Amino acid sequence: MAGNVLFDGLTRGFQSDRLFARLPDGRHYSYQDVLDVSARFANVLVERGVQPGDRVAVQAPKSIEALMLYLGAVRAGAVFLPLNNAYTPAEIDYFLSDAEPAVFVCDPAHHERMAPLAASRGIRLETLGVWRSEAESAGTLADAGLAAPTTFETKPRAPGDIAALLYTSGTTGRSKGAMLTHDNLLSNSRTLQQHWRFTANDVLLHALPIFHTHGLFVATNVTLLAGGALNFLHSFDIDCVLGALPTSTAMMGVPTFYTRLLDEPRFTRELVAHMRLFVSGSAPLLAETHARFEARTGHRILERYGMTETSMNASNPYDGERRPGSVGFPLPGVSIRIADPQTGEVLAPGAVGVIEVAGPNVFAGYWRNPEKTAEEFRPDGYFITGDVGVVDGDGYLSIVGRAKDLIISGGFNVYPKEVEAAIDDIEGVAESAVVGVPHPDFGEAVVAVVVPKAGAAVTPQAVMAGISGRLARFKQPKHVVIRPALPRNAMGKVTKKDLRDEFADHFIGRPAGSDRARA
Repeated sequence: MAGNVLFDGLTRGFQSDRLFARLPDGRHYSYQDVLDVSARFANVLVERGVQPGDRVAVQAPKSIEALMLYLGAVRAGAVFLPLNNAYTPAEIDYFLSDAEPAVFVCDPAHHERMAPLAASRGIRLETLGVWRSEAESAGTLADAGLAAPTTFETKPRAPGDIAALLYTSGTTGRSKGAMLTHDNLLSNSRTLQQHWRFTANDVLLHALPIFHTHGLFVATNVTLLAGGALNFLHSFDIDCVLGALPTSTAMMGVPTFYTRLLDEPRFTRELVAHMRLFVSGSAPLLAETHARFEARTGHRILERYGMTETSMNASNPYDGERRPGSVGFPLPGVSIRIADPQTGEVLAPGAVGVIEVAGPNVFAGYWRNPEKTAEEFRPDGYFITGDVGVVDGDGYLSIVGRAKDLIISGGFNVYPKEVEAAIDDIEGVAESAVVGVPHPDFGEAVVAVVVPKAGAAVTPQAVMAGISGRLARFKQPKHVVIRPALPRNAMGKVTKKDLRDEFADHFIGRPAGSDRARA
């Protein structure tokens, strides 16, 4: 076996003198710096005892050094395990026990509370923070890296070897580790680079977190493959984003990035006249946001569809119609079908069913969980995503919701997205979330949480009046709540589990047939 599939693939076209990243602290990273610093971290990991196939778990602030640690882990033949910065020590303890990493890297500010967890499991603990000056330590791993050689003989890894372990959100139980291979990541990045026309002339505005597929693999790997550059921000700070846009050609974001930009008067058509592409993902983008963005800038946001287990599956076209509410067509090499969730029967266009995916992007299975892996794959190799969708007559795929979000009320299927779309069309409504909760008569009842637009006076009665002629009675909410915002996770997805938990007992104890409490 020769070569390291992912690292060699990403770096094959490197021109060492070209700019790779502009950083918030004023530093610039060249492609030679990428090679040098990733080699330093690879040397440190090997010196710490990391062997090919070992896991390297990282919960550290976003920084260029953390990005180089990812590449260093790949070069060392390790399995990179990024962890959400919002995870609590109790959650981290679960990941450490399940993944059994050789090294755990945390924020220096969290060392004291993470040290007992690592020690109890015999895991070496290192720290990595944000570099601020040569006089200030950025953590033990950074200090060791400064003293390490800038050359490293990259460990060979085959296409099917595991490159990364990403844990699912765990909304229906304990998180599961999705095993992503070298070929999974490289093939998907190559497809996206070509499909979205990224070249060495591109500068991508990178404000996404790097503990997630979107910011770590899509944004970073695509840029590396193209030989382009990053305007690398530590977070989505509106002033920093507006300052970086004039020197960027493309931006990848979540819907909240775009709504925050639209709320900013300084975000003008002139500011982004030179931009080539805006991409949105990780959560659904409202049709209204599409329309407002195009009216303000002249650009149509390109929405795509991916998930932890598969990276990217589908995308609206680069050339051609980018349809609001749709995630476009399957990416080249990816096969998508709609199936009956119970029987697995493939359904015709226009029918709603579970989305199933096959292709080189689909993960190798769940970490140490062959039973769950077997449950989630059809005999012919298609992965059952758990997302519910429909393909229209033109071949565009739309996501209806998650299978777990399906509401069965009085024996009838209710798809939350259909109800949300009707509510969102009501004057004064910014967005909504619809969930099903236990009901003594219907089995499940539809509950809607509605967010008004700024300054709008929306009442539960107005919501019910607005949908009464659009939705069948069984689809209409039995309880409507007005809130200033919806609960979301770090990637902007609405956390419907939180809403289901909050209203789980709302109808319990009410007499059968009770249909009250809509306020």
